[in-house]
Amino acid sequence: MEGDSVLPAAGGTAPEVLALAKVVTTLRAEVADLEGVASMAAVVERAKGALMAQTGVSADAAYQLLLARAEKRRGTLLEECWILLSRLAPCPAPTAPRSASEPAPVSPPAGRHAVGDQGPVGSRVLLARLAEELAGARTADDVAELLRALLGGAEGVDAVMIYRPAAAGSLELAGHAGVDAELAEQWSHIPPLGRVAALEATITREGVWLEDPDVDAAAYLLIGDSPERWPSRAWIAVPGSSPPTAVVGFLRSRAGPFDPPTRTLLRRAVRLCGGILREARESRGTGTPDEDVEAVQSVFDALPGPVVLLTPVRSEAGAVEDFRIDAAAPESLDVAGRRGKELVGRRVLETYPTLAGSALWDGYLETLTTGTVYESEPFTYEEVSAGVPKRSVYSVRVSRRGDRLVVSWIHHDTGDRESLRLAELQRLGNLGWVVWRPATDTVTWSDHVYAVFDRDPALGPLRMGELPDHLVADDVPRLAAALRRLLDDGKAVDESFRVRTPRGVRHLRIVARVQTEGDGAPVEVHGFIQDLTELRDAERALVESERANLVQRGMLKAERALGARLKETLLPLPERSLDLAGLCVDVAYVPADSGVNVGGDWYSAIELPDKSALFVVGDVAGHGLPAVGTMAQLRFYTKGMTVTGSALPDVLGRLNTLLLHTATEPGGATATMVMGRYRPWDRRLTWVRAGHLPPLLIRRGEAGYLAQPEGCLLGAEFHSAYGQETIELLPGDHLLLYTDGLVEEPGEDIEVGLGRLAETAVRVLADGRSEMMARTLAALRAGNRDDICVLDILVPDDP
Repeated sequence: MEGDSVLPAAGGTAPEVLALAKVVTTLRAEVADLEGVASMAAVVERAKGALMAQTGVSADAAYQLLLARAEKRRGTLLEECWILLSRLAPCPAPTAPRSASEPAPVSPPAGRHAVGDQGPVGSRVLLARLAEELAGARTADDVAELLRALLGGAEGVDAVMIYRPAAAGSLELAGHAGVDAELAEQWSHIPPLGRVAALEATITREGVWLEDPDVDAAAYLLIGDSPERWPSRAWIAVPGSSPPTAVVGFLRSRAGPFDPPTRTLLRRAVRLCGGILREARESRGTGTPDEDVEAVQSVFDALPGPVVLLTPVRSEAGAVEDFRIDAAAPESLDVAGRRGKELVGRRVLETYPTLAGSALWDGYLETLTTGTVYESEPFTYEEVSAGVPKRSVYSVRVSRRGDRLVVSWIHHDTGDRESLRLAELQRLGNLGWVVWRPATDTVTWSDHVYAVFDRDPALGPLRMGELPDHLVADDVPRLAAALRRLLDDGKAVDESFRVRTPRGVRHLRIVARVQTEGDGAPVEVHGFIQDLTELRDAERALVESERANLVQRGMLKAERALGARLKETLLPLPERSLDLAGLCVDVAYVPADSGVNVGGDWYSAIELPDKSALFVVGDVAGHGLPAVGTMAQLRFYTKGMTVTGSALPDVLGRLNTLLLHTATEPGGATATMVMGRYRPWDRRLTWVRAGHLPPLLIRRGEAGYLAQPEGCLLGAEFHSAYGQETIELLPGDHLLLYTDGLVEEPGEDIEVGLGRLAETAVRVLADGRSEMMARTLAALRAGNRDDICVLDILVPDDP
């Protein structure tokens, strides 16, 4: 197989390859994302294994236990896995005992004096000393000790932690001071989780200031055994590169916020340390460079396509002179024919001296300096193989990994590219091309035609004489006539037909035209065959769905009409206000504007044998004939029990039992209800409720809702208790009983709707429409989504 040359030089390119190059280069980037996903899956498997060893449970049980712990902590599964694995780290060697409150001993790096003991000094002096002392620092631990020593007395910095970015967005502890070995080991690696201040600082590139232990403990995972150990903390990323070279954490024993001068001082201190941290090579908790390269090589071994890992070769002044290939994927190939690991150890410019100074070389240097991914446009590169010059088109992608570069490239061959495009077109369109030579009856199929006919390619294409044996019999005459028109008249054909295959009947379409000689004799027939089976199946399913929908809609309309007629018979609406027990009662019922089912809202207003009046408004859950049937039950039983003298709470209790014992639905029938008995001789109204909205009382131009007695909805639970309340009604009072359709709006709090009803009722009375209060309020709810039932009970000024 012909390989792709390593690291070709940049140049111009033909514009037709630009679009495809961008797509393929983007796919290369997605490979890195898939590697991150694979590493996360490995973390989950390791955590499951550790938990199985600890608890003796199965793999599935361990996974469920991790999920439960993550939910309890309100974190993610990956966070819980990292927390579990961090607890399995080996314990450090024992040290001399020290009290929990005693800070770790402070000592500056070797060869330097403890400047932090000199008391408060100006920020300029501190920064000048820091710059002077950094000249002797070699590692991140040196920098951490120096920062702690300088800022300990002046700013109360008790500990310093320095992290560097690692693989897959995680952080590795590079250096620390003032932190005991056990805590440093526990936090030596920070996975890419949420709620970690250090990670947030690297992402936002802004300082993260933690100044309130209680608030911070709820928002972040804090380092240390308790938030009070370091009541204020700051995390600042080293500026000047993306991603940041490092992030520095200052942990203070001093409580309170960081004032502006302190924030400025810490930022400047981190900026001063940036150069040392970029050059430092030691990093706690990470493997050696050789181990790092071996890990990359193991990943490259499983990757398709050419990709290499480059390490910069620097001069004594620090400038990049060349790049060394430290790892290479198997498909990586240079001009001399060296492949894969044969390239490891070679210099780039030794093989490709013209690369220096090119746009691609500048891209390498920019990515190495800034961390920005470089993606070249497709360009032409000329190479000589076996003495023969050859021009090829490449696209190159460069990304940074630590201090190295990962370089991948794509070789764009015009013929291969067109073949791939044609194959993709056939796959997406579920079609393939056909060539037929009538003189010799030879047929040529593309690969996808075999898939359309469900035929083994080893058998070869069907000859035209064999095709009728595979057609559905009804389609043979029609297809034969179309082919005769094609051959005799030279007219292009576009015909549908069906074939029988081992997997059933398929619906196909053929589009073809004929090439003829000068005398009109057919030479070749060119066309394509497309599989329309899925389209025809979808069309049939759509027709069947529409037919079923029409039948269902007709049934629902018939049910609604029947329900409406039953409701009109059971619940007649008066044309004018009712006079009951000296009261004027206005009734309104408005069905919902949308939907095909009738609702379960109902009312009752009757005079009892003792000349008192009974008023009821109820709402049965659901719609349709079942709701109408339940409404009829409740209405008749309510009338019967109150006429015989039952107390109102007892009536509700028996109705609740009735619904619980007679429900036909699997979930049972439920309903809400409000009911009141008015005694005209003392103008007192005793009322009860079962999960219903409170009555609205309008008195002397002010509206307010009555305090509600105890009572849950009917049909919810056995042994429900129902209380009652009594109120004296005065001349001029309006008392509204209503269902939720009068106040509810989708997505709106019910309190908003109740407030709107009270305001509207007062306005209607002010407009002089008191005798038609119920009908006016219902009419104002145009476009209501639910049924509306309203009773307005008016106490006349002159009985």
